[in-house]
Amino acid sequence: MLSQPPASTRVFNRELRNSGESWPNSKITVGLSPAALPKRGSGFDMAIAVAILAAADAVPLATPAGAMFLAELGLDGRLRPVPGVLPAVAAAEGGVSTVVVAAQNVAEAALVPGVRVVGANTLTEVIVWLRGGPLPVLAPVPEPPNGPPSADALAKRLDLADVLGQAEARLAAEICAAGGHNLSLLGPPGAGKTMLAERLPTILPELERAAAIEVTSIHSIAGRLPAGAGLLSMPPFCAPHHTSSMAAIVGGGSGVVRPGAASLAHNGILFLDEAPEFHRDVLDALRQPLESGEVVIARSGAQAVFPARFTLVMAANPCPCANTAGPGKAGCSCSPAARRRYLARISGPLLDRVDVKVRLQPVSRRDMLYDRKFAETSATVARRVIAARERCTARLAGTPWRLNAEVPGTVLRREFPPRPGALASLDRAMELGQVSARGADKIVRVAWSLADLAGQDQPGADQVNLAIGLWLGVAQ
Repeated sequence: MLSQPPASTRVFNRELRNSGESWPNSKITVGLSPAALPKRGSGFDMAIAVAILAAADAVPLATPAGAMFLAELGLDGRLRPVPGVLPAVAAAEGGVSTVVVAAQNVAEAALVPGVRVVGANTLTEVIVWLRGGPLPVLAPVPEPPNGPPSADALAKRLDLADVLGQAEARLAAEICAAGGHNLSLLGPPGAGKTMLAERLPTILPELERAAAIEVTSIHSIAGRLPAGAGLLSMPPFCAPHHTSSMAAIVGGGSGVVRPGAASLAHNGILFLDEAPEFHRDVLDALRQPLESGEVVIARSGAQAVFPARFTLVMAANPCPCANTAGPGKAGCSCSPAARRRYLARISGPLLDRVDVKVRLQPVSRRDMLYDRKFAETSATVARRVIAARERCTARLAGTPWRLNAEVPGTVLRREFPPRPGALASLDRAMELGQVSARGADKIVRVAWSLADLAGQDQPGADQVNLAIGLWLGVAQ
C-alpha cells in the first residue's frame, strides 16, 4: 500500500541537488507503512531523502539498515529540528541501534539509553557518513534570545517566604505539595494568590528519572522543549490565560493532535488565575483528567491519550468588581446575587474535586512586618515535604500509587483507615449534607498528608477535623 509523501517530489529534487547529489532519472514511489496510520509533519524528510539515495545506489544499501532518520530538510539541504524526537526514539528503541537527528535534537535523543545518536547539520554530512566518512562535527546550538527562564532559574528567584501575612495559605500550599492535593485560593487582588501559586513548585521535590522522561516527552511532542534542552527535572508550572480555548487546555487541534496545558502540567502544577473568567465548558473539561489522570482525545480516524496527572491550583476574586473595603476605598459595590453568579461560574462538581480551599484576607503593612519573623523559606518547607512524601511512599510500597491524592477511595477506606474514632466529625458532616462521598475521600487523603507532615503513623481526630475545615474552606 502506498501513501502520499509529506513533501512534493519537486522539493526533494531541490534539496538533494543543493546537497551536491543528482536526482535519479526514473519514476520514484514512496511508500509509508502502515498506510492505515495517518502521517503528518516534516520529520519524515531526511528518511525519505536517504531512502531515495539508497534506492539509487548513491549510498550503500546496507548502511541505513537499523538506523532511524528523523529531521526536517530545508531547501538548502540543512537539517532542522522537529518536535517529538524523544518519544519517537523511545518507541523505536528495540528496533533501531542508531538514530540520526538534527544537531538541535541531539541532547533530547540522547536521553534514551542504549541508542547511538548521530547529530548532523546538513544532509551532505549524513551522506558522507553513510559512505564511510567521519561522523559529522556539530556546530554549537545557539540559545534562543530573550527566551523564558528555565524552571531551575525560576525556582532560584522565587521563595515561599515572600508570601507575607498569609500563614494559613502557606500551610495549605505545604499540605498540597506533600500529598499532591488540589488547591483553591479565594481573595481580593494583591492578597498573594498568584505569588503563592508561582512558589508552589519551589517546595516540590525534583522529578524522578522516569517521571522526568515522561514530562520531557510531552513537552517535546507539544514543541515546547527548548532547542538543545535535556531532561526536564523540575516539576512543570503551566499557567494558561483565561481566554484559552478548550483545545489549548485539554489538548486537540484540527490537524495533528497535540497535548494541552493539562498535559504540559503533568507531574507539576496547573494554575488557573482568575478561574471564574475561564469559559465554564473549559473548566468542566478538567473534571475527567482530575479523576483519571489522563486526557483522551477522540477523532474520527484516531484516538490520542496524554497523561495529565497534575495539581490544580485555582485563584479567584470574591466578586466581579474585586474592590476591597478599607481606608481610602469605596468597597465592593456588587450585590449578593452578582457575587453568587460570579463564583457559580466554577461548577460545584469541579469544586468537589478540590481538596483544599483557602480564603485569603487583605494584608496590611503591620501583618507583613509581623509575619517576617515566622515566614519560612522554600528550602525549609521543601525538606518537610520531601520527608512527608518519603513516609507516604514507604506506606504505599507495592502499590501503583506514590501520593495520598492518588489512592482510590475504596482502597483508602479498606487498607489505610485513620485511627478508631477519628472519623466521628466527618460522619456528622456527611449526615448534615456538608460533605459528599467524594469529598469524604478527599478529606481522609488530606488527613493522611497532615499525618505524614507531623510524622504520625495514622491520622487522628485533629488531622481529620483540620482536613474538614480545609475542604469546606473554613479552616482557621
